[in-house]
Amino acid sequence: MNPSDLPGAPFLAYRDQQLFIEQLRLQDLAQQHGTPLFVYSKAGMLHALSAYQRAFAGRKAKVHYAMKANSSLGVLQVFAKAACGFDIVSAGELARVLAAGGQAKDVIFSGVGKTRAEMQLALQAGIACFNVESEAELDVLNEVALSLGKVAPVSIRVNPNVDPKTHPYISTGLKGNKFGIAHERTLQAYRHAASLPGLKVTGIDCHIGSQITTSEPYLDALDKVLDLVEQIESAGIPIHHLDFGGGLGINYNGDTPPAADALWATLLARLDARGFGDRQLMIEPGRSLVGNAGVCLSQVQFLKPGEQKNFCIIDAAMNDLPRPAMYEAYHQIVPLTLSDAATQVYDVVGPVCESGDWIGRDRALNVQASDTLAVLSAGAYCMSMASNYNTRGRPAEVLVDGNKAHVIRTRETVADQMRGECLV
Repeated sequence: MNPSDLPGAPFLAYRDQQLFIEQLRLQDLAQQHGTPLFVYSKAGMLHALSAYQRAFAGRKAKVHYAMKANSSLGVLQVFAKAACGFDIVSAGELARVLAAGGQAKDVIFSGVGKTRAEMQLALQAGIACFNVESEAELDVLNEVALSLGKVAPVSIRVNPNVDPKTHPYISTGLKGNKFGIAHERTLQAYRHAASLPGLKVTGIDCHIGSQITTSEPYLDALDKVLDLVEQIESAGIPIHHLDFGGGLGINYNGDTPPAADALWATLLARLDARGFGDRQLMIEPGRSLVGNAGVCLSQVQFLKPGEQKNFCIIDAAMNDLPRPAMYEAYHQIVPLTLSDAATQVYDVVGPVCESGDWIGRDRALNVQASDTLAVLSAGAYCMSMASNYNTRGRPAEVLVDGNKAHVIRTRETVADQMRGECLV
């Protein structure tokens, strides 16, 4: 296997037949910390961030990490120290940002169902902006702000009806999606927002989906948003910042999304051509910053031959790695030690009592019971979506920085899970 073919290269690579993350052998981490185990490369995260930073050099722009992709405190700390802002969708995520060393003034609050209590907490903390997703939300946020004697900074999330050509569960910019305000109603919504004394219009927001692998949907959405900005400002409502969301895909299995700096070179050229190149820009990448910086290590428990399928049963499951069960998503699965021995085709499955508990189908592996496998591209939407189904504790997490490994989450115990429960 060519190390350069691995998602996450060069920070994930084989050396002398052994799989390393940065300068540490993954087999050693599995032995020291047990499995299932999530391992992240700090250098991998910062390398992904650097592509956006290069693109925005000399521009008025801010990267806000979309923390729903991975909200572990140690991961947030990496981005806080790199001067990123954060895109949140709950009060709990705001608390995590502050606990990790982030600042409320660098936080954007997205999401369709913000509660009054969440609005109050965000206003009291002093966040940068609310991305408002409905006209009803404008009215409620206005009431909450006035009750606190504050003015809420807002941008309105526009639904531009652009197809991002991705999985329907992670498409967010079509007419049938729950997100944002319809393109046709945007000007009316801005006029209403500008009339409310508890709100201050600061920008416009657009996010069309996730795991997008071509630039065309971004260009389509950008043009529609800029058309709206021209209409809104013609109505006497200034737009101070342009927020284009995130959604850039990563390489899971030969996917070829544009590099972040190449994508933004194209988008910035379009902004310049239309006279908007000097505006304050905000973006909210998530998966593209952390997805290929993480792996999940899992030990083979049993090999189970069958008439139609051979099964490789591992100790990680759909509660640890939910993307295959949720989206039929593909993650590469590779051994920690390379071998020239013959392979056999397996479905790689977990121990959870569900037929949907599979991690990979029809994988050619040379594997024995007690071997450890690495599930790749596991930095995004794995631990942040993990659950305790079947009373399974969530895995430990380790952040690798060069030749050092830092435990950023201890393995969850049954006692941890039952702490808040009471017998009658």
